[in-house]
Amino acid sequence: MATHTLATPADLSSTQTRVFKNFIDGEWVESSTGQTFENRNPADTRDLVGIFQKSNRADVNTAVDAAKRAFAKWRLVPAPRRAEIVFRAAEILIERKEDYARDMTREMGKVLAETRGDVQEAIDAAYYNAGEGRRLFGPTVPSEMPNKFAMAVRQPIGVCGMITPWNFPMAISSWKLLPAVVCGNACVVKPAQDTPLSTFNLVRALTDAGLPKGVINIVTGFGAEVGTPLAEHPDVRAVSLTGSSAVGKIIGGIAAQSFKHCSLELGGKNPMIVLDDANLDLAIEGALWGAFGTTGQRCTATSRIILQKRIYAEFVERLVDRAKKLKVGNGLDETVQMGPAINQKQLETDLEYVEIGKNEGAKLVCGGHRLDKGDYQYGWFMEPTVFIDVDRKMRIAQEEIFGPVVSIIPCDGMEDAVEIANGIEYGLSSAIYTKDVNKAFAAIRDLYAGITYVNAPTIGAEVHLPFGGTKATGNGHREGGIGAIEFYTEWKSVYVDYSDKLQKAQIDRED
Repeated sequence: MATHTLATPADLSSTQTRVFKNFIDGEWVESSTGQTFENRNPADTRDLVGIFQKSNRADVNTAVDAAKRAFAKWRLVPAPRRAEIVFRAAEILIERKEDYARDMTREMGKVLAETRGDVQEAIDAAYYNAGEGRRLFGPTVPSEMPNKFAMAVRQPIGVCGMITPWNFPMAISSWKLLPAVVCGNACVVKPAQDTPLSTFNLVRALTDAGLPKGVINIVTGFGAEVGTPLAEHPDVRAVSLTGSSAVGKIIGGIAAQSFKHCSLELGGKNPMIVLDDANLDLAIEGALWGAFGTTGQRCTATSRIILQKRIYAEFVERLVDRAKKLKVGNGLDETVQMGPAINQKQLETDLEYVEIGKNEGAKLVCGGHRLDKGDYQYGWFMEPTVFIDVDRKMRIAQEEIFGPVVSIIPCDGMEDAVEIANGIEYGLSSAIYTKDVNKAFAAIRDLYAGITYVNAPTIGAEVHLPFGGTKATGNGHREGGIGAIEFYTEWKSVYVDYSDKLQKAQIDRED
């Protein structure tokens, strides 16, 4: 297989500022628009991470054409050989983990401990999918006719379009790209405009591991100019989006017009139930991590805490005390515990929901303000924010905020808690803290969500289990684990008749 070595950052720069081009057919090429956009550090907007291409439909068409040509050859490479390249990429990511984590903190803002985890998740996904290259199981079944063999095999789909988010810019790109290429597909990826560098770094590792040119192509830019044309392109046979439910409706509608496979991983409003028999020390640690990890910018963030009334006052007092002590700042500082919002628009949304909550009658007991003094003035920072005495029907208890804002809701007991938890349009992640195994298993059964944690917060999924949700959280497909293999392959049923005569299924039989 011919391979192409991805250029180093120095090769991509004409000045001290790194200028990145689109990666199409194994080459770095400028956008046909001649326009670019800046990628700046949300913790310090004086820090220019890089300049990227502001692409359009013509660039998408060029990338899809390259992927289509690559697919014709790549699909014929044995799956174990495809997987070996992904395995080598995992080894390369291990070597570059610290550098890539620092790049990610600069462009996304979350603290180094979390960006190291983001790169590690890509490593884990690479190892997992490398193993699947020697599995890709299909069933063999007995035929109802004599001297006839029946089985089903997996086939790649073709060209796959990926639209990835900014909050896990390498991990979620790996969820999409790695199973797709192991299954024999070729890809065009549009990274989030806030965090394109981390996707570039992932693809650099794959290309340096020996991935042939054209198998993965990167086109940077904005949704209307790149994402929509990618979803509309007739030669793209599968689209995978991680984003908001509003965007998911648009992409899903586009995909349906030409019967494309379409995987939508969308919003969440995730509940954490704490019953009065729970280990409160553990539950408070989980609440802090679930609500304020990644500055609340996870689709699985713990945005609602449902407390049984007997423990309500103590839990609130202890949680607020801990939340006020969280250190907010630039994630490159190892002592910082929470970074900035991704951009000004997201910060404004977070602050708007604080006003909504206050106007609805919820009680603000922690945070709620922008941090803009000293070094904070150069970034998009907000205090960790806690509302209490929240009614289950309030907007702050129903709508995804995607920031460090958590709503605490009282409940009467287990049944009431589950009813509150399920009473939203989303169904991504859920959690319950209890020492009662019977209640834990009842919650596993009754919480209507794609993920349920017991005695852990709503964040922390692992790559070898399916990831996704119900209701407005998605359209039923799953990322991670066998769910990704299912999405990036199509079934072909095969019948081999060695009877040397015509046999008619369902007809030729003796009753």
